Amino acid sequence: MFTVRLLPGIACGILIFVYKYPRRHSSLFYFIEDYLQRNNNMNPIRYSYSQIKTMTHNFRDKLGQGGYGSVYKGKLRSGHLVAVKVLGKSKAYGQDFINEVGTIGRIHHGNVVNLVGFCAQGEKRALVYEFMPNGSLDKYIISHEEEEEEGSQHRLSYKQIHEISLGVARGIDYLHRGCDMQILHFDIKPHNILLDENFVPKVSDFGLAKLYPTENNTVSLTAVRGTMGYMAPELFYKNIGGVSFKADVYSFGMMLIEIASRRRNRRKAFVRNSSQAFLPTWVYDQLREQQDDDMETGPDADASSEEEISVAKKMMIVGLWCVQLKPSARPSMHKVVEMLEGDVQLLQMPPKPFMSPHDLQPDEEQVIDIRIDSTPPTLILSYSGR
Repeated sequence: MFTVRLLPGIACGILIFVYKYPRRHSSLFYFIEDYLQRNNNMNPIRYSYSQIKTMTHNFRDKLGQGGYGSVYKGKLRSGHLVAVKVLGKSKAYGQDFINEVGTIGRIHHGNVVNLVGFCAQGEKRALVYEFMPNGSLDKYIISHEEEEEEGSQHRLSYKQIHEISLGVARGIDYLHRGCDMQILHFDIKPHNILLDENFVPKVSDFGLAKLYPTENNTVSLTAVRGTMGYMAPELFYKNIGGVSFKADVYSFGMMLIEIASRRRNRRKAFVRNSSQAFLPTWVYDQLREQQDDDMETGPDADASSEEEISVAKKMMIVGLWCVQLKPSARPSMHKVVEMLEGDVQLLQMPPKPFMSPHDLQPDEEQVIDIRIDSTPPTLILSYSGR
């Protein structure tokens, strides 16, 4: 009898799912299509899915895969190589797709990846970018241990690292100040910096980006976004300052410290009572204690000449300014460009960086609820302040 009564309930549940599933997906398609129709003056070319299949030779050459989907190597009819990102199922009604098309689809800068075109055909969504033969900056952050295991084929000189960091800074500065709207990236990290055949860096992956009026000093977010280890502390803690373009400055600073010290940020920045795991604190202490006869143990131990030592030190000092706890203490990206272009002797050592207000005023700390949604871990946070 119990089974007989249960069956109508199961059947009803199935009917509701069958009814709602197509409606949810059709609303996603309409949402994207409506946006594209209202913004039909964008530069990227709209491709059909059959054209996407043709340019990728039926998705033959896979370059990578992540939580967003898969990337394939392709070739246009003109002969130009492209990277085609085929997006998976959207968790935000296609907002990641719209963010990409709506930001880099409107701008052009030498240090921002060029969006050649896109595909939005039913549930099929893809983004077509210029091809970056040297891949992402992430693979060039080589520690001593990794070099022994993998060899030095991916090692860059400090001159190259400096030029790359300067190019990235110029690209982010353009996003913040060079457009009619300020574009906040919210996911600056080595994996999202692509390198062309001449190692010219290009800021990429605008899936979390947001556009705001240029006059806005702070912005509001319905959900905090970013990758753990590169996220600015004001995204976690409400009592140190509002969210603004300084969040990108923080992420850039963390990345700059990584590539300058040739040490990876292990993404433990916001663990309680673990200041020793906070890379900027370690770099700061090393720079303070470093002596001329102790270069082998300092954060710039790989530097082999006075010029390289000077460049490495400059990058680390600039990075330390960028990762200051309070947003108001960080420079703008325009100032960062000036600092990287200038003489290290003109730079003052910043205050010691802290990873959270807990290190300064434990009674003012905010409680955070963290949910890891992807790999590498991307956080969606909600506040429950005391």
